[in-house]
Amino acid sequence: MLNVENKVIAITGASSGIGEATAKLLAKNGAKVVLGARRTQKLEKIVEEIRNQGNTAEFKAVDVANREDMKAFIHFAKDKFGRVDVIFNNAGVMPLSLMNALKVEEWDNMINVNIHGVLNGIAAGLPIMEAQGGGQFINTASIAAHTVGPTSAVYSATKYAVWAISDGLRQESKNIRVTIISPGVVETELGCDITEESSKGFLKELRKTALTPEAIARAVLFAVSQPDDVDVNEVIIRPTASAF
Repeated sequence: MLNVENKVIAITGASSGIGEATAKLLAKNGAKVVLGARRTQKLEKIVEEIRNQGNTAEFKAVDVANREDMKAFIHFAKDKFGRVDVIFNNAGVMPLSLMNALKVEEWDNMINVNIHGVLNGIAAGLPIMEAQGGGQFINTASIAAHTVGPTSAVYSATKYAVWAISDGLRQESKNIRVTIISPGVVETELGCDITEESSKGFLKELRKTALTPEAIARAVLFAVSQPDDVDVNEVIIRPTASAF
């Protein structure tokens, strides 16, 4: 597609779900994708599949909540291909729970992964993009950045933070594009770390009507494929039949 071929695109949370689907779709359209996550066995399998189709992919283990780890991941992409055109800050966690359950460790983990992870990606990539004269950040927020419900207070707060950080970066940038992807309900592993039974049931009910990860991947492809002077600022994607 226009403005995708040969772009170097680093993707976090790439071992499953939206990250995996996006890596495969971008690679199919000629991008050089670099996959990052903690589960390297899954990354290796995905990269092998992409290469077997004649496309270009690399992978590296990364913990997005660790600033130095994230920096090493982004510099790995640059060292492999000479530049970094797009960073898709996609990794996230969603252990929903009622506030009075006091899942304080889970709150901390959401803040570390969902907020610090995005900030670490920006900190690692921004100097590279500024030096090369352009680039694009794509950050996964959520419909939860726009609405709050029972069990989602902390998760929504982290995703609103992603939205705010992204829009602030967009306003400060003259030659770096910034895109927020806000999915509604998607059938992924997100939420597999929920420990509160009532919240598990709530999510299961929501996912009776859900998007596939490929639907979100197509939105990412659309945002990347625009000309460099066109910045798709936010895409909100919901299942047609669902309020969320």
